[in-house]
Amino acid sequence: MEKYFNAGGIRVGFYFILVFAGPYVLFGTGQLEDYSIDTVAPMEEREKEALYGGIQGFVGKWWNGSDLYPDPCGWTPIQGVSCDLVNGSWYVSALNIGPFYDNSLECSSNAEFTHHVFDLNHLKSLSFYNCFTQNTLTLTASNWSKLANNLKTLEFRSNPGLTGEIPATFGTLKSLQSLVLLQNGLQGQLPTEMGNLVNLKRLVIAENRLSGPIPAALGSLSKLLILDLNRNSLSGSVPSTFGNLTSLLKLDLSRNELEGKLPVEIGNLRNLTLLDLSGNKFSGGLPRSLQEMVSLKEMSLSDNPIGAGLGGIQWENLEDLEFLDLSNAGLTGKIPDSITELKSLRFLGLVNNSLSGNISPRFQHMPCISALYLSGNNFTGEIGFPASFYGKMGSRFRASENPNLCSSAGGMMTARNGVPVGVKPCQKEKGSGSAPDIDSIGRISLGDWNENSHFVASLGVSVSGFRAKEMVILLVWIMVL
Repeated sequence: MEKYFNAGGIRVGFYFILVFAGPYVLFGTGQLEDYSIDTVAPMEEREKEALYGGIQGFVGKWWNGSDLYPDPCGWTPIQGVSCDLVNGSWYVSALNIGPFYDNSLECSSNAEFTHHVFDLNHLKSLSFYNCFTQNTLTLTASNWSKLANNLKTLEFRSNPGLTGEIPATFGTLKSLQSLVLLQNGLQGQLPTEMGNLVNLKRLVIAENRLSGPIPAALGSLSKLLILDLNRNSLSGSVPSTFGNLTSLLKLDLSRNELEGKLPVEIGNLRNLTLLDLSGNKFSGGLPRSLQEMVSLKEMSLSDNPIGAGLGGIQWENLEDLEFLDLSNAGLTGKIPDSITELKSLRFLGLVNNSLSGNISPRFQHMPCISALYLSGNNFTGEIGFPASFYGKMGSRFRASENPNLCSSAGGMMTARNGVPVGVKPCQKEKGSGSAPDIDSIGRISLGDWNENSHFVASLGVSVSGFRAKEMVILLVWIMVL
């Protein structure tokens, strides 16, 4: 029966038991097995040669592991290398190359990926961080199937020298649960064979130079929780098969060259909490099925020529939505009142669209709203928010570049003083006040004029006769107009 132990977690305790319990070691089965001090947890020579050969390829021939005792999984372990105990022998279960820790193994300027790594067939985790930076390396297409039975995590992060295509043979790694290819120089298309990774829960292939369409086969990864393909040059449409990814929590396809209408099937992703499709070329309006994505907390569709309006969606269904950015999306029409019913919404961005109509006063009653950006539209009328609302929002309220919009909160053009920046104050029409009754003014007695003679005299006119009386009537009209 096989017994598995993680080397990093038991070394100190195992050493303590060896010192005080002699040759008997208590294993997880509850039985005592007899190992001598000289033979406890050996590493097979073949396994050691594969590990040393692989490490030397990355860090240089100078490294020979001479300071390790009695082997890489002994009392002086290598940072970044973990081992499992299988049938009484140590096998490498994790290999992490790069500056993960202060004393980790770091790659040399001419690091290379040697065949020795594929002989570590008990590997569960293989990671490279900031390793291939000065030299150019292309991933080999062969030998990956040797790791198929056990490898669960494969990561290449921040390796600008890692170029070429993603090997189609990655599709043989059917035990893989996490594949991260982040901030590298990978090119070409996403291999269709990735649809074979049926146990995959996380797929991150972001900030590379990939092009071409997204394979529809990715829609068969039913266990997927995270799919992140942002900042590549992927083109074409979003496959309708993505509607099968019902376990998905995060979908990020931002900053690509994707186009066409969003598939109706996207509404099937009812567990999705983050949807980021910003910075593409999507068009054809917002699908009504968005209202079915009831777990959404963040949604960004900004910087797309989506067009059409907001009225076709029952926004109030998205009760958990906290962040909504639809800026620069070619939107028209009015803001539906259902958006103001989003009780969890903190951020709303509608900048640089062609939205029109009045800005609803109901925004001030949204309990969580803390950022509201409405600049660059065709809103009209008067903003009627109280000064307390502007004080709460501060610089996070913007409604500038709406030529026919004005604020009734006064003439100070700063949010701090209660008026939104860039919004002109509303002007009252001339003559809107009630004009005095001339006859009633004419009926004022001379005694009344004489009682106020100090005011009239100050205007440099005589208070005698009708001339002064006519002058005052004229002045009253001037003040009114």
